[in-house]
This record gives sequence, structure tokens and C-alpha cells, in this order.
Amino acid sequence: MGVNNNLANFTYEAVNESGKKLKGLVKAQNKQLAITELRGRGITIRSIQEQRKTTMDLEIHIGRAVKLEDFVIFCRQFATLIRAGIQIDQAVSILEDQSTSKYLKAALGDISEQIRSGHPLSKGMGEHPKVFPDMFVNMMASGETGGNLDEVLERMAEHYEKEHKTVQKVKSAMTYPIIVLVIAVVVVIFLLLKIVPTFADMFMEQGSELPLITRFVMAASDAIIHYWWMFVAGLIGVIFLYRLFVSGEEGKYWIDSIKFRIPVFGIILKKAAVARMTRTLSSLFVSAVPVLQALDVTEKVVGNRVIAKVLREAKDSLQQGKMLSEPIQQSGIFPKMVVQMLIIGEETGQVDNMLSKIADFFEADVDQSVDRLKAVIEPLMLLFISALVGVIVAAIMSPMFKMYENYL
Repeated sequence: MGVNNNLANFTYEAVNESGKKLKGLVKAQNKQLAITELRGRGITIRSIQEQRKTTMDLEIHIGRAVKLEDFVIFCRQFATLIRAGIQIDQAVSILEDQSTSKYLKAALGDISEQIRSGHPLSKGMGEHPKVFPDMFVNMMASGETGGNLDEVLERMAEHYEKEHKTVQKVKSAMTYPIIVLVIAVVVVIFLLLKIVPTFADMFMEQGSELPLITRFVMAASDAIIHYWWMFVAGLIGVIFLYRLFVSGEEGKYWIDSIKFRIPVFGIILKKAAVARMTRTLSSLFVSAVPVLQALDVTEKVVGNRVIAKVLREAKDSLQQGKMLSEPIQQSGIFPKMVVQMLIIGEETGQVDNMLSKIADFFEADVDQSVDRLKAVIEPLMLLFISALVGVIVAAIMSPMFKMYENYL
């Protein structure tokens, strides 16, 4: 089941037959069809309005409305209830009562009503894209068709657990240097604003020639004190130009391609993206989602436009009767191992299994790479801060030693 992007979103407030208040979102081509859809569920509409796609909406949609940890728990609990023989509508109601996430709770309340009105579970989930990712909706549709919803839910829980672990690893690798850099900047600015000017006045009174390093630090201090507004304006300008640049698809594609070229971090980001792509494709293939549909879903969730472009080319190649491995190989983005294992999977009819093995390998590789990077980067960042502070201290102490020598 795919999500029709041409449909508009309508938010509504309604009351069911038992008097329970409902809030939710429904997709339809226009408002009248949305009203017809809701009335077909046997509920009384209090209000309905189209959800405008503003920039803020798009930014909210990019993030997850439900924490990944909560979503994994939801998948496992849902699987347990289905395996215990509880009807889907009852299971959804139980999960709604137990949920501590207001977004998930509201979505499950709406889905429960839809199921009682005869709509499939996956259709209801598809109307809450901020809660249920496109991939998850497609997997649910496959599970409903195959009658193995509990297995699909367990598989989804494992999928998101592994994805969460990889994402957290990459974030931890990126976060530490950023925090250290921010601390370094704050410390240096404090020294230049508060400490250096005090000594600068004393040095100027002496009238003696100052070392080059001292003159440089004093000039930097003077620039920040008198021209701070230029630095702030420049920073705001850079941020504005960056946001303007990445507002278009070409800019976003360029940024995503640059990410893979960042020294040290780029290779980790690429490995994480490959792991996410292969894990997603493997999960979809195992659940018997059609190949073209699986590629379409993966393209949307892979999180990198360079890889998304390769997946689009892969869809075109498959429609022309070619193999999946061909565009993957021609892109030049993926490591040889990925291409080789994919070719073996195609030859043996075990593409889903090979994709899973590739994902396992790169997820483990990301873990090891991040651990190695942190072991190296922590002392380097401390050395970096020490060097910055050391330069300023040297700039202050050097003329003071000269002054002391002159007094002797």
C-alpha cells in the first residue's frame, strides 16, 4: 500500500456513537470527500478543516511525533496482543489506553474507529504520517494481506531498534566535537573580552614593543569588542544564505553529497546511510512488498538524496528488465562489498537475506568506527582547547616576563 501524495490532509473533531470525542486526520481529494469518508465511519463531525502545508508543518513532519523507543514498545505490545488471539480493533483500543504518547494515543483512537467501520488497519495508519512512517504502513498492509501481522510487527520492532542504535551512535560521534568546539569558542571569547583588555591597557602604558603573538591577540580582542555586531551580522547572513540554498532540491542534494566527503565523519555517515537503505529494503522484501514499491518507500526514508537518486534509477532499471545491482554498481557510491553481495543475492534468489547481512555488517562497522573515532578525537579536542587557551596565555605572559626582566 503506497501513500498518495496528491491527497490533501484534513484535521477533524468528531464524536462517535458512544459519545467519545475524537480528533484526527483524514486524507481526501477535497473537503466534501473527507466528510463523506468520516460519515461512513459512523461518527458525527463537529469541525473539519484542511491542513495547510506551511514551512513549519514540513519541519514538524520531518521529525518524529513519537519517540522511537515508544514506537518499538508499541510494535512489540501490538505483536503480543495479536499473537494472543485478540481482535485487531480490541488490540488497538488496549494500546490506546496504555499509550503515554498523546500523538500515538490520538492516532490509535481514530484508527480504532476506522477499523470498526470496516476500514483496514493500514489505511487508518496511512492517515497519520507523523506517527506511522510510510515504510511501516506498507509493512502493515503486507502483514494484513499475508495474515502474519504479528511477525511483521516483531520485524518492525527489530528494524527500528537497530536503526535507533545506529542513529544514536552517529549522533554521539558528531555531538562531542560540536560541544567541545562550542565550549572552546565561549572560553576564547570570554578571555578576549574580559582578560586580554585588562592586560592590554597595562602593556600600552609601558610603550615597549610587544611580541607578534601579543599584538595578534590584542587585535582579535579589539575587533570583537568594537566590531562584534559585524560578526553577528555575518553569522546571520551565512545562516540565511544556507537556508536559502538548501530550500531547493539542488541545494539539498549538494549538501547531502558533501556530507559523504567530510573528512573522517563522511565515511561514517555513508556507512550509516548504506545500513539504513539495506535494512529497510530487506525488511520490505521479507514482508513480500513488491520490489518497485519497496524501492519507492526506501527512497523516502533513506535520509540522503544522493542514495535516493540511485534508488530512483534502480526503479527505472528494473522497469527496463535490468537487475537491481546494476545502478547500484554504476553509481560509484556504494562499497564493492555491497555490489558483490547483492549480485550473489540476485543469482541465488536470496536478495532479502543478502541485504540483511549487508545491513548487519555496516551497522557493526558504524559501531566500531564511532568507538575508534571517539577514542582518537577526545584527546585531540582537549589538545585543541589547550592550544587555544595556551596561545592567549602566552600572549599575555610573554610581555610580562619582558617587563619583569626590565625591572631587574
